[in-house]
Formats: sequence, C-alpha cells, structure tokens
Amino acid sequence: MISNLRQSIKKHQPDFVCLRDKDNKNYGELAKAFISLEGGHKALLHGDVDLAVSLGAFGVHLTSLQFDEIGKAKSAGLYVIASTHTYEEALSAQGADAISYSPIFYSENKGEPKGLADLKEITGKINTKIFALGGIITPEQIKQVGTCGVYGFASIRYFT
Repeated sequence: MISNLRQSIKKHQPDFVCLRDKDNKNYGELAKAFISLEGGHKALLHGDVDLAVSLGAFGVHLTSLQFDEIGKAKSAGLYVIASTHTYEEALSAQGADAISYSPIFYSENKGEPKGLADLKEITGKINTKIFALGGIITPEQIKQVGTCGVYGFASIRYFT
C-alpha cells in the first residue's frame, strides 16, 4: 500500500494527502509509515486527533460526527478539514480550516449526488474553504468542480 501511495504522490503531486483506512487494525503503524513519506505534500490522518499530534501530521480530516473536536485539533496546531454533506453541517463545521462537501457526483453507497449547482450554491454561502468530494474520477469532472468556486477537490479513485 505504501509503495502504491508513493507512486501516486509522485505521479499526481497533490498538495494534501489523507490516510483513510477505517478498518485497519494496524492503523497507527500504517499512519507512522504514511507520515514519513516524502513528496512535499501535507499529510493528514483521518479522524484521530491524538494520533495526528503524536506522529507530527500536518493535519486531520474529521468526520461529520467529530465537529466537537475541531477546537482541540486547532489548539494542537493541526490543519483541520471537516467532512460535511449538508449546508447545516457546513455551518456547524466553521472553525475548521476547510471542509469537504460530498458527494458531488455518484459514488456507490454515498447517497444522492449533490451536483454542481448545489456545490456552486454552497461555495457562495460558506466562507470556509471547500474541497469537492465524491465521484470525482475524470479530468472533466475536475474542471467542472473547478468552475464552482471550490478550493480544491478530493478523490480516491482519481489518484489510484
């Protein structure tokens, strides 16, 4: 997994890389190897503020059930991205450095896609930086979300 990630980072040169492996029983060990990867990217861990701090991660990507940890993460000096799926969640996540908003396009088991019109509307209402997320797998989709005023996009399938 780490060697595949290293190749993907080299190929795509993303600004941020988030380790998200919810079911891995050895997540701490994997996170340690992940943090040590070179490439100029900013490494974030998913959902674990304490582990992100202890390993010296750049930041953390919190779930939509962890908004109460935004202050803790910010106080620890972490860059915080909070996962949101509605306008109300986006409002609740203010205080984070950025939010992810999803799903924009169809992504299996992720609910009804928000679509580009909804994405454009929320970027006009929220002052927090927004990463479009969900079903973004082609260069055309990247261009489309780019026209909506987002800060960036996040994807697993595009990069793998």
